Amino acid sequence: MKKFLLKRWHGLHMILAFILCMILLAVLSIYNWSIALLGVFALLALAGFIYKAEQAFRADLQQYILTLSHRVKRAGDEVLNEMELGIVLYSEEKRIEWYNPYMLALTDQESLSGQDLMDVIPQLADLTPGEKKCEITMNKRIYEVLVHAEERLLYFTDVTEFRELELRYHQEKVVFAIIHLDNLDEVSQVMDEQSRSLMLTNVTGAIKEWAQKYKIYLRSTASDKFLAVMDEGTLQQALDTGFDILDVVREMTANNKIPITLSIGVGAGDEEFLKLGEMAQSSLDIALGRGGDQAAVKQGEKMTFYGGKSNAVEKRTRVRARVISHALRDLILESDKVIVMGHRFPDMDCIGSSIGILKAVHANQRDGFIVLDKVNPSIERLMAVISEHETLPEYFISPDQALAMTTSRTLIVLVDTHRPSMAIEPKLLQLTSRVMVIDHHRRSEEFVEDPVLIYIEPYASSTCELVTELLQYQSEKFTMDSLEATALLSGIVVDTKSFAFRTGARTFEAASFLRRNGAEPTMVQRMLKEDLPQFIKRSELMQNTEILFDIYAVAVGSEDESYSQMMIAQTADSLLTISGIQASFIVAQRHDESIGISARSLGDINVQMIMEQMGGGGHLTNAATQIKEMSLDEVVKQLKSVIYEYHEEGSSTK
Repeated sequence: MKKFLLKRWHGLHMILAFILCMILLAVLSIYNWSIALLGVFALLALAGFIYKAEQAFRADLQQYILTLSHRVKRAGDEVLNEMELGIVLYSEEKRIEWYNPYMLALTDQESLSGQDLMDVIPQLADLTPGEKKCEITMNKRIYEVLVHAEERLLYFTDVTEFRELELRYHQEKVVFAIIHLDNLDEVSQVMDEQSRSLMLTNVTGAIKEWAQKYKIYLRSTASDKFLAVMDEGTLQQALDTGFDILDVVREMTANNKIPITLSIGVGAGDEEFLKLGEMAQSSLDIALGRGGDQAAVKQGEKMTFYGGKSNAVEKRTRVRARVISHALRDLILESDKVIVMGHRFPDMDCIGSSIGILKAVHANQRDGFIVLDKVNPSIERLMAVISEHETLPEYFISPDQALAMTTSRTLIVLVDTHRPSMAIEPKLLQLTSRVMVIDHHRRSEEFVEDPVLIYIEPYASSTCELVTELLQYQSEKFTMDSLEATALLSGIVVDTKSFAFRTGARTFEAASFLRRNGAEPTMVQRMLKEDLPQFIKRSELMQNTEILFDIYAVAVGSEDESYSQMMIAQTADSLLTISGIQASFIVAQRHDESIGISARSLGDINVQMIMEQMGGGGHLTNAATQIKEMSLDEVVKQLKSVIYEYHEEGSSTK
């Protein structure tokens, strides 16, 4: 090309010289025409030479271009044949018309011409119409496929090394975990020093052996707490085994009066160590709030739980109750008013605990109110008794009234739930930063944002039990009205099924305190009595019962009939009285047009884990959920699927 440029440059010089000569001859002809004539002949000879030179240049350039085009075409053919890029052209009938040699190596075949594309590469059958890019796996290699549907053209690029590098990058990300011995203090109180040291050595040894098995860096930060550092690959191995260390430690100390259990909080999916530490601590708080004996794993925004097979162990000390009670009193005194709110469709426990908190507010000489939208059948009789009271009715307000009177200094006390979506009026929680949570349900991923005080104890029978203990530390001269004490007692009676389930020593102590302050058990029984039509309707609901695996009872309500939440719950309790049944589930249409599920168990089956799969929650022996935008049949089908999965997992671990 450089040679052609030089020739062109010389040609231009010659043309310029020719023009200059013409100008000189024109001037010379004025003075001497004979000499000018000779110059004309010389100039014509020069023009002929320039013409021939130009013709030769054009011929050489044309030959060069033809040669270059051939070289480019040959290079293109070599690229198509030798580069590591598969190319396939196919017909409208999806038969291969043309392919480059790389496709033969990719498919391990001698020829592809005329073959059906889906027979050669069946992975493309999953390609959705309009999709322009996908990944397939062939012969243990990963290929990225670019689709040009209009040209019926496919490009195959091997991205195996890139995907392996990407996987390795994710697997080597750092993960923080905090391991906590849930009840070391409670266990230590009933053991001598030698037995305690031996037990702690065995438990610590098991944890260290587990960490060494998975190559986890472990460092003790306190007598009951460890910091663990691992990578994502190791975390996945622990997830695949369901954090088996939880079962190992529980079974190791099963013969103790109070077995040791572990809680593990894991933070993963972030590159900042500070953020990972915060996620691990937050996960541990959630695991402890759910009763312990489980691992809470937070990977980015996703939270998953493992374990939680045992019930929460009742705490023997009341130190935490006393501390929370004093903190509650300080919050009440610092507020302009207190608004108590429970969950939607409140039950006896919700109303009873709300009345208890209202009593604490009035004992500290502050204004307090209870938010109630409408009365449902489960609290109808209690509210009828309250309506006859001298002062209590005036403290019940509607959600709109609560929204109008709430200020930045108002204290909102959320009782019997910790999930904003379950609150009677979630907007209230956004109007003030002063929110306290009192609940006895296992903590879920959804939680009130930045509460000023949290009192969640899954071991407790009811929220009324927790509130009753708080009231005992409010004032030395504390007294209660008979109806207030009875309302609290009714919540305990309902949630414990008349002290038959989830009942500990502190439950009876709380009931004893309420009885001393005028609670009337006979009034509680009158409020819990069932009308004959309701009894018949509940019996009809039990008739449509299916037994799964000889231990699960699933009853389904009529599609054209609605049931109260209380009736659904009572029917679930009744099914547990059938011989051989270890867990019961009632699925029925509620009055709010959602599908309600009440789940009960005798303790061997964790119905809370089953209900969490359905979007609900609760306790190991008592859980529920409400589902919208699904039909009754769809909910029943999903519930059975979850039960099957739970049963198979339980059978495989035995």
